[in-house]
Amino acid sequence: MQKDCIFCKIANGEIPSKTIYEDEEFRAILDLGPASRGHALVLPKKHFADLFEMDDATASKVFVVAKRVAARMNKALGCTGFNLLQNNGEVAGQSVFHFHMHLIPRYQGDSVGLPAWKPGAPTQEELEETAALINTEEN
Repeated sequence: MQKDCIFCKIANGEIPSKTIYEDEEFRAILDLGPASRGHALVLPKKHFADLFEMDDATASKVFVVAKRVAARMNKALGCTGFNLLQNNGEVAGQSVFHFHMHLIPRYQGDSVGLPAWKPGAPTQEELEETAALINTEEN
């Protein structure tokens, strides 16, 4: 736990939240600025600034918790879809540097603006070059 991290304090119960799930390693809370009704955050109780600091076992468990919480939300709220969103780094929209995953319930006709990107149109050569860069052993 990091002393000055607000999400560490929330995840470990030092700051009150509307908790919708909790186990030994995670707490899921309702977001205070929701994109839709039921928008929640899955927070590990241990501090990780982002995905790259997280160990593989914890990273795997994030999806197990997200699935469990999403199933509860689906049943209770009657949403018809979900966005799972996780930002890493300021340029990607991360504003609190404690790993967290957004669970955003979606409803027919809602005004949630996801996805917000415009699909690109890379050539086959660009795709091959990018794949080769990612697949090199030095990375």
